[in-house]
Amino acid sequence: MNFLKLLFILLPFFFSQSFAQNRIQNIEKAFNNLLNDEQAKHAIVSLCVLDANTGKTLYAKNEQIGLATASTLKTITAATAFSILGKDFQFQTTLAYTGTVTTDGTLKGNLIIIGSGDPTLGSWRYQNKENAVLMQWVAAIRSAGIKKIEGSIIGDDRIFGSQTTPEGWVWQDIGNYYGAGTSGLAWRENQFDIHLRPGSSTSDEVKIVKTVPAIPYIQIVNELKTGAAGTGDRSYAFLPPYSNVAYLRGSWGIGIAKAGISVALPDPAFDCAYRLQDTLKRLGISTGQQATTARLMSLNNQVIPSVTQKISTISSPGLSEMTYWFLKKSINLYGESFLKTIAIKSGKAGTTGKGAETEINFWADKGIDRTALNIIDGSGLSPGDRITTAAMASILFQIQKESWFADYYKALPEYNGMKIKSGTINDVSAFAGYHTDTSGNKYVVVININNYSGSNINKKLFKVLDELK
Repeated sequence: MNFLKLLFILLPFFFSQSFAQNRIQNIEKAFNNLLNDEQAKHAIVSLCVLDANTGKTLYAKNEQIGLATASTLKTITAATAFSILGKDFQFQTTLAYTGTVTTDGTLKGNLIIIGSGDPTLGSWRYQNKENAVLMQWVAAIRSAGIKKIEGSIIGDDRIFGSQTTPEGWVWQDIGNYYGAGTSGLAWRENQFDIHLRPGSSTSDEVKIVKTVPAIPYIQIVNELKTGAAGTGDRSYAFLPPYSNVAYLRGSWGIGIAKAGISVALPDPAFDCAYRLQDTLKRLGISTGQQATTARLMSLNNQVIPSVTQKISTISSPGLSEMTYWFLKKSINLYGESFLKTIAIKSGKAGTTGKGAETEINFWADKGIDRTALNIIDGSGLSPGDRITTAAMASILFQIQKESWFADYYKALPEYNGMKIKSGTINDVSAFAGYHTDTSGNKYVVVININNYSGSNINKKLFKVLDELK
């Protein structure tokens, strides 16, 4: 081989190496600029960039410091769910009855809705919308020959236990739609809407127009005040799990385009049973007792009757489809449901703690330092979660070889021209995912800042990430 031919072969290699080296130098410079920014004066900033093909660390700083992740934790929860449950996994919700049906169509027993933790039941995002589910159940009840129910409709929420919200969630979040906890029988993504109308001037009372759907069993204490034009939605709902009293606090600005706020449903299993009872009543099928739940029956020392006959089963969408919405729209409820289901699949109790334990053990078996994974929940809403960017980047690198990775990658949102999941809670902003530059080089990237000051920090994080383009 002559010298010129060899030179033409090696030149692209040397150019590529030089280009990559310059890129990393530019990342380091941009990262140091971020560290020296006034907004980061009292912050901890961490960055880990890997070569997506080899896993080699291209640049890392503070990558072994555990930081609050916000919603970037969802990247790990989704990966664990795919690994343990499988991309085609579906939840099953069963409608059954106890007792017997007489020849005249009287059910001498109860209807029971047996939940398996499906976070999508009754959701507007899928075919199994609220009305579709209710009509399927009505059809099954009629097919079973039931025209009257002597007992009640029971929402069986036992599979996940009674603790709906993970330890570590803060009071300001619980009660709002994004702070809706899990339920063994979730319903309509465990939320309802409150339509609002501001006053004509600041400090006027904000009027409650209606709730959608109507929630007559919840008392709403309205302490909302009208905010100045341009101040937007600064309202919060304070509604603990299983409570029937909600407090609305904060302000609702003049001129807001949206109709109102979404609030966490305090007892989804009860609301599900209540909606079915109400639907049957309107169609002429009466029940002798009020809707209830397995939890409420246990509190009242009532025995939950055994099922006589199953009459309907509703399957959730597959895990791939659920994960698409989980990552795209950052639905905290899904993460908590997945985490508890992971525990059950592994033969443990369906609790957040056992789910987190299962998740940590799973990745520790794959070489991730378990001390780098301090996981409290499945969604990242808890400010107590602590994960290193190195650990998160390593997991993102490993999963690229999995058969389900294409579905996972598709579910990642796009920010700043990159396929990355964002995460934001108080004074925390993070991004985690993948990027392919204009030359075809592929990267795994995780960047995280905790305890920053001011606002609009993402623009400065993007300035660092832009060096990968």
